[in-house]
Amino acid sequence: MEKTNVMRILDQKKIPYQSYEYPHEEGICVDGIRVAELLGQRIEAVFKTLVAIGHSRKHYVFVIPVAEEVDLKKAAKAVKEKSVELIPVKELFGITGYVRGGCSPIGMKKQFKTVVHITAHFLQYMIFSAGKIGYQVQINPFDLQKIIKIDFVDIIW
Repeated sequence: MEKTNVMRILDQKKIPYQSYEYPHEEGICVDGIRVAELLGQRIEAVFKTLVAIGHSRKHYVFVIPVAEEVDLKKAAKAVKEKSVELIPVKELFGITGYVRGGCSPIGMKKQFKTVVHITAHFLQYMIFSAGKIGYQVQINPFDLQKIIKIDFVDIIW
């Protein structure tokens, strides 16, 4: 399996993880629920990474279960913003260095304030993109806190 930058960062920080690869067409994003199915994992343990911009024009990262939708009002409150909105997909690469379907909270061009949905707080592990379509990593949610500063907050509908 090819090592992604996310995996290299986890190795460098000596964070234990398990990596997964799933079948996909080159450059084509796979729905998060389908990713969970392809990996044989519980949907509740697989997370997606969303990037938003606040009223202040600052960017934020929200990590939520793949089957859920972010509640923008709760998300704004979590980052102490008047409002937030998801960035257009065409802006994702320029802001994060990642493409849709391969966006990870680890290893973005710049570290943004990151909020992970509270359900991760109660899981032994969470799975999210390893920074490239077709690759995922599984880590303990508290190990994620050793790499990036995160808050666990209810941010879904």
